[in-house]
Amino acid sequence: MKCEDWEREAPGEITGDALWKAEAYRLALFAADLGWYDVTKLRKDRRTMALSDQLYRSLGSISANIAEGYSQGTGKNPARYYEYALGSARESRDWYYKGRHVLGQEITEHRLKFLTQIIRLLLTMIPQQRQGLLREATEPYQVFDSSQTNFDELLQNIPLP
Repeated sequence: MKCEDWEREAPGEITGDALWKAEAYRLALFAADLGWYDVTKLRKDRRTMALSDQLYRSLGSISANIAEGYSQGTGKNPARYYEYALGSARESRDWYYKGRHVLGQEITEHRLKFLTQIIRLLLTMIPQQRQGLLREATEPYQVFDSSQTNFDELLQNIPLP
């Protein structure tokens, strides 16, 4: 599966909305679709059934909160929803790490890097809305090393369970 193929198949009611232009939203919606396959695999193992539910809820929450925030105009209201999306993205990344024994290394590494890119986008969006007031360290987010991994590659070579 490739992100560009997925985007072509997305319904016009979604792609025709101005929200579709927000990269963080598109990637978060795609992450939730990818998660469908991952949680299906996690549900097959009794030890990760509850984890699969938590993962799918947190993945779905990312794009839902971006959509909600996008609809709030500008200022503190949208920033608050983007912060909720940020929390859900970090939660999803945490659940993926916990499910690594069932999902395997390739899928886990891909999803962790993919979610980290969404987190980076949200960390840019929040201060833009709050006019620079972000409750995090001012150091750049360093987990995603573009010299080692090309993000476009993550969109092209997506492992599925």
